[in-house]
Amino acid sequence: MSDIRIDDVGAVRHVIISRVAKRNALSSHVYGELGQAFAEAAANADVLCVVLRGDGPIFSAGNDVRELAGLATDPGAVRRGRPIMLSAVNALEEMAKPTIAQIHGACIGGAAELALACDLRVMADDAQIAWLETKLGLIPDLGGSSRLPAIVGLGRAKELVLTARPVGADEALRIGLVNRVAPADRLADLTADLVEELLTNGHNAIGLAKRLLDAAAKPALALTLEMEVTAQDTLVRTDDFEQRLDAATTPIG
Repeated sequence: MSDIRIDDVGAVRHVIISRVAKRNALSSHVYGELGQAFAEAAANADVLCVVLRGDGPIFSAGNDVRELAGLATDPGAVRRGRPIMLSAVNALEEMAKPTIAQIHGACIGGAAELALACDLRVMADDAQIAWLETKLGLIPDLGGSSRLPAIVGLGRAKELVLTARPVGADEALRIGLVNRVAPADRLADLTADLVEELLTNGHNAIGLAKRLLDAAAKPALALTLEMEVTAQDTLVRTDDFEQRLDAATTPIG
């Protein structure tokens, strides 16, 4: 059974995380399906723009906590599982076509990394974005250590990661984390308007402009990716991670 849906609206492909019962949590299976969907969109000449969004009340609660729990007993899974996760993020970021993250509800952890890998982000005025990894004794990875400071600056990136506090729509717009904000019931219209703006421009020029801007903004991305996996591999072997994970997954009452 698929955990994503595809909805083509003219030349725009909507890739929709659809795991509503699990708050659209990102399992290895979901990452695999996303990677395939992004690759197919990139290769399809009829698709000129890709919108990533979540089904149901939120964008995504981030990486599946059940898989995170498995890291405590099998730390080697960090390196084994990383390629399939990176393939999704890389396929999204490296696509020559413009990509938009349409964020509503909550956008947490790994989902925030997917949003950062998009060219543009639009956000509902009642939505929140957060990097909660440090609360679990982990770090943001999948390139977030490079993308977040490239977008909001080093000082703000450190604040958001080290405090793990959520960011509302007004602040996200002010610091450049998202590009546009609308009331939740107008978010789809806002996205459609932005797509229309993009598609009036030269498609080949957009693809090359994306590549040049990304190369200039994130020259050390490859090195950062390797440093992230080394750091994460170290952290999942600590008692601190295991204790924090137990506290996060133990029911209250």
